[in-house]
Amino acid sequence: MTVRRLIGGAIYGLSAAIGILAFIYPFFAPATPQGAGVYAHSQDAPLLTAALVALSVVALLVELQGRAISAKTVAMLGVLVAVTSVLRFLEVAFPMPGGFSPIFAPIIISGYVFGGRFGYLMGTFTLLASALITGGVGPWLPYQMFTAGWAGLTAGWLKKIPGLKDRGANHDHSLELGAWELGFLSFFGFVWGLLYGIIVNVYFWPFAAGPVSQSWAPGIGLRETLGRYAVFYAVTSLTWDLFRAVGNVLLILILGVPMAKTLARFRRRFNFQVRSHV
Repeated sequence: MTVRRLIGGAIYGLSAAIGILAFIYPFFAPATPQGAGVYAHSQDAPLLTAALVALSVVALLVELQGRAISAKTVAMLGVLVAVTSVLRFLEVAFPMPGGFSPIFAPIIISGYVFGGRFGYLMGTFTLLASALITGGVGPWLPYQMFTAGWAGLTAGWLKKIPGLKDRGANHDHSLELGAWELGFLSFFGFVWGLLYGIIVNVYFWPFAAGPVSQSWAPGIGLRETLGRYAVFYAVTSLTWDLFRAVGNVLLILILGVPMAKTLARFRRRFNFQVRSHV
């Protein structure tokens, strides 16, 4: 069982490494043609999406065989992905202001209750399923999947912070979120509302044409690269992403207590043993 957990962890690590490399490799490529913008990576995006989905499925199967997660956990994952994907459909059918999206609060809360690995799968599969439902498939999809997965993954790490509890795993812990937990999750949601845009935009920024102060050019140093990207992000995306960040806070404040309590009760009732080491 320990070996399978290690194999599962290695698969998650490999997936994260592929994601990081996918974001940064254009900065080291011999030639990076500008002007493609958001349609950059049209050639490699399908392969990247297939690799991410395959690694996620393999990790899920390895942990299922090793009893690191149960079949009920997988069923719950499927239900949550389906429900959150419907929320994404409603977002497209009834557009919200700016980058507001209802999908990140469930991803964060699920990751917090069930653990980082569950949160990672929840994020990646939700973005995949919702893209298929809404017609949002494009070269941006694998980068959105990686980033949403990282949001769910890091939500599972929050339980290591003093004052935050492994909700649902310990019968000595209340199922109710405390004020400190709810406040911290809300802050976490706000941060990821901005981080999601900051990270995803990197996939096309080296290919985007624009003013020199906002564009990347081969040969510039790390400090100048970060400075130009900060200007680009502030001018093009900050206001848009603030709507997402504030929306995350509002949804977590509204849904956090009842959703976390429901998921924790379900996990405790069926004796879910989600052993997360990432």
